[in-house]
Amino acid sequence: MGSQRISEEQVRHIGMLSRLKLSDEEVARFTRDLEAILEYMDDLRQVNVEGVEPTAHAVELHDAFRADEVQPSLPPDEALANAPQREGTMFKVPKVLDQDSA
Repeated sequence: MGSQRISEEQVRHIGMLSRLKLSDEEVARFTRDLEAILEYMDDLRQVNVEGVEPTAHAVELHDAFRADEVQPSLPPDEALANAPQREGTMFKVPKVLDQDSA
């Protein structure tokens, strides 16, 4: 393995941004896993792709969308039946952004 390109500090930062509480063991494991992914990307860079048309998928895909038609929605009490918290006819969720940072 060459020089390490991702540090445990970077993994902790990514975990914090993702709102994940990572144990020391998880940080070590994710650091190894992400480093392995970066090494694999280096391997892929070595593949000769000259003359290969770029694609988004290995096989051709066809959209299978249903018609966009107005349909009746659930009554609020039924929609909120399993909500951990609610306020009137709305879901109540914790604040994630400070108003100063918006």
